[in-house]
Amino acid sequence: MQDLLRRTLRLALVSALVAGSAFAVPQSQDPPAPTADPAKTPSSAQQPAPSQTQQQTGSQPVQQKDTVTPKNSKEDVEAIGNRSVGKGVNLFSLEREISLGKSLAQEVERSSKMIDDPVVTEYVNRVGQNLVRNSDARVPFTIKVIDSDEVNAFALPGGFFYVNSGLILRAQEESELAGVMAHEIAHVAARHGTKNATKGELMQLASIPAMIFIPYSMAGYAMYQGLNLAIPLTFLKFSRDAEREADFLGLQYMYKTGYDPNSYVTFFERIQADEKRRPGTIPKVFSTHPPTPDRIENTQKEIARILPAKQEYLVTTSEFDTVKARLRNIMFSRKVTDNAAGKPTLRTKTEQSKKQPTGNDPNSSDDDRPTLKRRPDSQP
Repeated sequence: MQDLLRRTLRLALVSALVAGSAFAVPQSQDPPAPTADPAKTPSSAQQPAPSQTQQQTGSQPVQQKDTVTPKNSKEDVEAIGNRSVGKGVNLFSLEREISLGKSLAQEVERSSKMIDDPVVTEYVNRVGQNLVRNSDARVPFTIKVIDSDEVNAFALPGGFFYVNSGLILRAQEESELAGVMAHEIAHVAARHGTKNATKGELMQLASIPAMIFIPYSMAGYAMYQGLNLAIPLTFLKFSRDAEREADFLGLQYMYKTGYDPNSYVTFFERIQADEKRRPGTIPKVFSTHPPTPDRIENTQKEIARILPAKQEYLVTTSEFDTVKARLRNIMFSRKVTDNAAGKPTLRTKTEQSKKQPTGNDPNSSDDDRPTLKRRPDSQP
C-alpha cells in the first residue's frame, strides 16, 4: 500500500508541476527586467509612463479606486503574510513538503543545464526574494535560472523555483517578469502542489473499495475504466481553480512589492497576440488553464476591485536592460561555442547531395567526397 501511495504521489506531483507552468508562451528574444527593491524604486524618469507601456499592447490601464473595502482577508493586500492562504486538506506538513521539493529539485538540476552567471542569477534571485517577502509563503525560496529557450517558469513544492532564460528574454519590462514570478510564488504559498497530490492520493484510496466490488466482466471493466477517467477530469478542474487563485494572489504580491499590476495584463495580451499571429504556438499546458481572454478580463476586474490606486509604480529599471543584454550575450556565446569548428557535427543527406557534383568531375573541390586518381607511373 505504501508503494502504491508513493507512486500515486509522484504522478500527482508531476501533474501539479506541469499545471504550475502556466506562463509558458511562444519563444521570443525579448528579456525581462531585473526586479528591484521597492525601497530603491527608480525615479519617474526611469519609469515609462503608463501610456507608453499601454501603447505597446493596445489596451488602456485599468482605472483603480483611491480606496477599496475588502470583503475578507484574502482580498486585503495589507493583510498579506497574516492570512490563512494555503489552508485546506493536505497530508503534507511544511517540513515534508520542503523535503519532497528538494528531492524533485535535484532531479530537475540533474536533467537541466543551469545558468551560473553571478550577475544574472543574483538579479533574478533578488527580484524573486523581494516578491517572496511580500507574499503569504511560509517556506524559504531557492531561485535558479535554467538555460532554456522555452518561455517558462515553474515552482516545486517547498519553494524550489526555476526561471527559464527564455522567459527573461521574453519580458519587455521588469514588472512583467515580476508578474510571472509572483504567479509561481502564489502556487507555493497556496500549496497547490501538495494539495493536488493529496487529492490524488485520497481518490486512489477511495477507488480501492469500488475496485474490490466491481465484478470481473466486460461490464465491470467498463465501470473500472470509468473510474480511471474521472481522475484526470477532476485534476483538470482543480488545476483551473488553482490557476485562478494563483492569478489572484500573484497580482496582489506584485502590487504589494510596488510593481504596476497592469503589467500582468500586458503579458497576457502578448501571449494572445502571439497566438493570433501564429496559431498553435501556445504550448499545450494552456489546455489545463483558463483561456487567455478570460484571464485578461478577470485580472482587469480584480485590479479595479481590490487594488487601491498608487501615485507611482515600479515598471522597469536600467538594471533590467543590463541583465537582459548580458543574458542574451551569454546565450549567443554558448551557441557560437557549440557550433565552433572542430566539433563533430551531423550533416543531412540533403546537404551532402547538394555539395556533390553530378558525374565524375575530376576537378571537384568537395574534400568530403573520396576520389580515385591514376598514379602517374602506372601502366595504361
